[in-house]
This record gives sequence, C-alpha cells and structure tokens, in this order.
Amino acid sequence: MVRDVSFGQYFPGKSPMHRLDPRGKLIMFIAFIVIIFCTFNYVSLGITAAFTVLFLVLSQISPKFYFKSLKVIIFIVIFTSLLNLFYGSGEPLWQWGILRITVNGINRAVFVTVRIVCLILAGSCLTFTTSPTELTDAIERLMKPLKVIRFPVHEIAMMMSLALRFVPTLLEETDKIMAAQKARGADMESGNLFKRVKALIPILIPLFVSAFRRAYDVATAMECRCYRGGAGRTRMKQIHLSARDVAAFIVTALTIGGVIVCNIFLKRVL
Repeated sequence: MVRDVSFGQYFPGKSPMHRLDPRGKLIMFIAFIVIIFCTFNYVSLGITAAFTVLFLVLSQISPKFYFKSLKVIIFIVIFTSLLNLFYGSGEPLWQWGILRITVNGINRAVFVTVRIVCLILAGSCLTFTTSPTELTDAIERLMKPLKVIRFPVHEIAMMMSLALRFVPTLLEETDKIMAAQKARGADMESGNLFKRVKALIPILIPLFVSAFRRAYDVATAMECRCYRGGAGRTRMKQIHLSARDVAAFIVTALTIGGVIVCNIFLKRVL
C-alpha cells in the first residue's frame, strides 16, 4: 500500500548520522552520487556498497523503513536489470531469438541493480536523519555564493524543503483516496494496462485538488506569519562543523580514493 512508503520522512533521533552537520551530509551524498557511477569493477562496487551499509548502521534507523523505500522502485530495478541482462554485448552464454545472456550483460545487470539500490538507500538515510528545516539551512548555505549573481537561493532551498516535507503527506492522501474509491466500488486491480491507467483518473484528480489546496494553505500561513524570504532572517538552531563531521569527510575521502585506486589498478568489467 502507498502508506508503506517511507521515503521523504524524518525520524528524530540522536544517532551519529543525526548529529552530523546537514551541510556535510549533503556534500557526502553528492560525492556518493558521483562515485557510485564511477565504479567499473566489483571491488570498487563492493567499497561503495560497504560505505552505504556503514552509514545505514550509523543512522540507527530500523531496516524495515529502508526496505519500504526500496519497495517503490523494485519494479524499475527489475526492469532495468533485465534490459541490461538480455542486451549485453559479447559472446552469448545463452540465446533464444533476440534474447541472449552474455557475461557483459550479467555484469551490467549486477552493477545497475547495486547502484540504484545504494542510491535509494543513501537518499533515504539522508531524509531519515535530517529534518526539512536542517535541509533548508544546508542547501541555502551551500548555495550562498550564488547570491552574488542574484540567484534566489533561499526561495529554491525553501521549495526543495517543502517538496520533501509533503512527500509523506501526499502519499498518505493518495492511500486515503484509493480506499475511498474502492469503498465506492472502483476496481483498480483487474483488466488490462489501459483499464488500470484509466482507473487512476478518479485518484489523480482529487489528489491534485488536495495538493493545490494544501499549497494555498501553506502560502496563506506563511503570509500571515509575515514571511518575507531570507533577508534579515535568523535561525533558532545554528549548525556547526565538529570532529564527527571531519571524521565522516575522512571516511568519504578514503572511499573515493579506494574507488579511484581500484579503477586504476584493477581490471574493468564494464
């Protein structure tokens, strides 16, 4: 069910990941996105997977919430892996018509699967351990140099934060609408693909109406509180780099260095 999706939620806690500076977590996440697509052999892929598991353990969030995050993209992972498995280059190990399995295809399927899963888990770890307010502050401070060219840094950060904040809310709203439509006799699980897509219309229309209503309510609430953007705005909680952030940067740097060394000295499989 839609309510089982946990991506975008924030779980308060006092774990090592919760106590990290949000700016540091964002920088590490961006570096992780870059390095995960620079893994070209199984050793470097294993290093990035171990890096992911390390931070998941440090987050002290129950594994069931990470599994819920993966449920959303499991179809995409399987579909993408099959495409890479059956359409790899090289000599075929097995072939039936246009479908064939090669060593290159197997390698590509494994790498694509691990990369997507690691990215989703890392993104979930970031949102699980960082509140929307902290994310807003981190994005705004990292983008602060762009203010020189009059880039709306605060507004962009606020929009991204609100978007993450309302992901769980909209998922919950979707689940309620689906339950209400089923109670009225709507059939969303039988029929061909066209009929199933058509059955989503009674869900999408009230969902869009609800989303626009919530956006209007938020805008009204911000206006009533005299919100005028980031100019002259103060913060109740100040964020500072600490020794644990330096340690996290060192671990990230070692991971990046390990991946680079493996790519240079070990044989590539992709």
